[in-house]
This record gives sequence, structure tokens and C-alpha cells, in this order.
Amino acid sequence: MIMNPVDPSSIERRPLATRERRSSQWVAGILARAGMAPNAISLAGLMFGIAAGVAFAATAAWPAQARWWWIAGAALVQLRLASNMLDGMVALAAGASSPVGELYNEIPDRVTDAAILAGLGYALHSEPVLGWLAACVALFVAYVRAEGKAAGARQEFCGPMAKPQRMFIVTAAALYCGLAPAAWQPILGARQWGLAAIALLIIIFGGAITAARRIHRIASTLKAAKP
Repeated sequence: MIMNPVDPSSIERRPLATRERRSSQWVAGILARAGMAPNAISLAGLMFGIAAGVAFAATAAWPAQARWWWIAGAALVQLRLASNMLDGMVALAAGASSPVGELYNEIPDRVTDAAILAGLGYALHSEPVLGWLAACVALFVAYVRAEGKAAGARQEFCGPMAKPQRMFIVTAAALYCGLAPAAWQPILGARQWGLAAIALLIIIFGGAITAARRIHRIASTLKAAKP
């Protein structure tokens, strides 16, 4: 059976101001001219995300080198986000299309969200339960968006704790832990929770609010569309 090609421009994408930057368009143009496959960029983002989770967990395994692991994790998170942005831009720039392009866009995102947040839970002065709970919340937020689309509503990317906000908090916390002096690192309570655990708590509560907002907006859209 011959499948019709998918127009990348027809796929609903998360609105990002960074896509409009000349630097982003320049990089996308270079990759498109080099013949880089958009799906390969998506897979690169998957690898960056998994590596970021490993780097965060390594801060507890090798605390003497924790600063470098924190900084490496933050950089890998940003490379993951750049890959998520560039795969669609390259598809548009090259006129490339794939029947499975949206799968390559969505499935790696779910894996990398879980890897990064769970890895942060195993980081120095963090809490594994919070990492796994944050990963579950992130997956649920994405699930609500996908269910809304399947039900006939538009894709809801609203926050306050969508993927860009989650990854901003993770990156900011990691950079602070990597660059701030030890005396400036917050350590709370008998469980010795540090900034990584605090970041996960913010993501968990913010994610719950985000899921509730998306459900409300999707329900309102579906009710308004009912004849």
C-alpha cells in the first residue's frame, strides 16, 4: 500500500520564539543542505536526553566531580531541546516528509522527559521518588494533549509547566548546582534535599496544574464544537 507523504507544515507544533531566530534558521538550513534526515535529528535528541539523565545521576555516584556532571547535564538538556526544535525546521527547509515523522517527534520526547526527570531524582541531594513522580506527571501532561487531539480538539501546549518550562527549571537548577559555591547550596530537612529535589517538586505541582488546565481547555473546545 502506498502512503501519501505527510506535509510537515500540517503538523501542529509547539509555538516557540526560538524557531524565528536567524541563528536557528541558519543552523536548520545548514543541516537541510547537508542532507541530514529530520528523524535522525529526533534520535540525536533522544540520545542527548538519556545522556542528560545519566549525567544528573552521576552527580551522586561521583560527588567529587559533581560540578562537571551538573554542567554537562544542563548542556545535554539544551542539546535535546535544540534537536526537538530543529527536526521540524529541517523537514520544512528540505521539503522532507515522512509518514512516521510525528512518531519520531513524539515518542523520543516521552522517553527523554522520563530519563531526565528520573535522572534528576537520583542526583546528589535529590530524591528518586520525586524524580519518578515528576516523570509520571510529565507523561500525563503529554497524554492529555494527545488525547485532546484524538478527540478532535486542537493540541494544547499551554503551561505553566509544559516541556519548555520543565526543561528551563531543570537547566537552571543544574547550572546553579554546578556553578554556585557549596556554601550557597540549599540543603533542606533531615532528608538533605537540595535544589534538584526542590526543582522536581515545582515540576510536579506545576505539571498537575498544567494537566488540569489542558483538560479544561480541551473540554471547552469539544463542547463548543458540538452541533
